[in-house]
Amino acid sequence: MAVQPEGTPCWVDAMFSDVEGAKSFYGDVLGWTFGEASSEYGNYTQAYADGKAVAAVVPPMPGQEGQSAWCLYFAASDAAATAEKIRERGGEVLMEPMQVGEFGTMCLAREPSGAVFGVWQAGTHEGFEASMEQPGAFCWAEVFTREPEKADAFLSAVFPYSMKQMQDDAIDFRMFNLGDKTVLGRMRMTEEFPPEIPSYINVYFTVDNCDDAVARATKLGAQLRFGPMDSPFGRFAALSDPQGANFSVIDIRTTAGEMPQSTDVS
Repeated sequence: MAVQPEGTPCWVDAMFSDVEGAKSFYGDVLGWTFGEASSEYGNYTQAYADGKAVAAVVPPMPGQEGQSAWCLYFAASDAAATAEKIRERGGEVLMEPMQVGEFGTMCLAREPSGAVFGVWQAGTHEGFEASMEQPGAFCWAEVFTREPEKADAFLSAVFPYSMKQMQDDAIDFRMFNLGDKTVLGRMRMTEEFPPEIPSYINVYFTVDNCDDAVARATKLGAQLRFGPMDSPFGRFAALSDPQGANFSVIDIRTTAGEMPQSTDVS
């Protein structure tokens, strides 16, 4: 697979205090299998869907224990230059660009409204190997924020996105495009979200059957946050795994309703 264009979501990983528990949970819910833990890189362990790399899990480093969360990485041709853009546009670099062997260079950052994300400059590891249609693969992501103006201005300045605003009075939702491909969404958080929940990026994984995946997840201790619900994009549900990491599942083949209209935003 070729290196992704600048700003493309290209990888996800998460820290779990109980890595074996996470492997068991996602193995059952998403059908993932796991490679060998890489002791050289903090026991970083890749997950596979039908033999193709889709994500990774890792135990926290000493002092980094806390709430588990999925981290979405955006492709960059030069991680150091992207880190400078992040600072210039009001973001915070949490971890300076660091070369990870021959695999690539990573950086962790926080956008001005509070959502944490990663930057990945590919070496031999170019990111996702599975297409979004494949069950168990990353499919989509949305930035949830209470300050959409900050997030929108930042993301479109750091990455070469054009933006479209969904025409829907019920929600404030924006889409970020690279060329004619929509790669990311942004949702304004409403009062329905408890005030202690900070801005975050929610990742979606493809499943064969949304209701079955929800049933498996909740049986294993996950909390159902929203759905299952039909949409023009697929039937989806939002969950928190047993260690508190938020994620969503979506069956993109089961769609309902008309695609929403959107308008270009400068």
